[in-house]
Amino acid sequence: MFNLILFGPPGSGKGTQSEKLIEKYGLVHLSTGNLLREEIANNTPLGLEARNIMDKGHLVPDEVVIGMIDNSLEHHKEAPGFLFDGFPRTLAQAEALDKLLLLKNAETDLVIILDVNEEELIKRLVNRAKTSGRSDDADENVQRKRQEVYKRDTFPVATHYQKMKKLVHVDGMGEIDQIFQRLCSIIDKKRKSTPQ
Repeated sequence: MFNLILFGPPGSGKGTQSEKLIEKYGLVHLSTGNLLREEIANNTPLGLEARNIMDKGHLVPDEVVIGMIDNSLEHHKEAPGFLFDGFPRTLAQAEALDKLLLLKNAETDLVIILDVNEEELIKRLVNRAKTSGRSDDADENVQRKRQEVYKRDTFPVATHYQKMKKLVHVDGMGEIDQIFQRLCSIIDKKRKSTPQ
């Protein structure tokens, strides 16, 4: 099993690249947003708990999110691996994921962070607003705040995996296919050195 975390600030291209990587490597896409919607739609105990929390305007706690990831790992036992997208977002989530994978005799094999300079990120997000229909994407100040939240809350996760020697920086600037080739060369190299 090969487990990959694709990491980067809002606008770095994680969603676009995730789709291409899933298609190429046959990994199961683990997006916590999708998992949450799925559990709620299926009225599972975790989904009902999450809906109850969200209806009160609160964030879904890490234990619930980890429970959903656990369900997904169990449901896809035959998968060649997983691509974690948008998770972990905090150090506590990273540590919880490490523990969960350890219980499954697995681990995070590789964490790739897409490096894109902030001005390019803002430009991409403001441009995305023209097609996404999300009015908040168009506000440059909102985008700058999102980058600050990422640096404060999420970037420490990269340091966690760097200490474990699992983090690789990839240049996220340029054409989509160029970036995809950079990602593939790192993934292919890592998969060759990882027992499947």
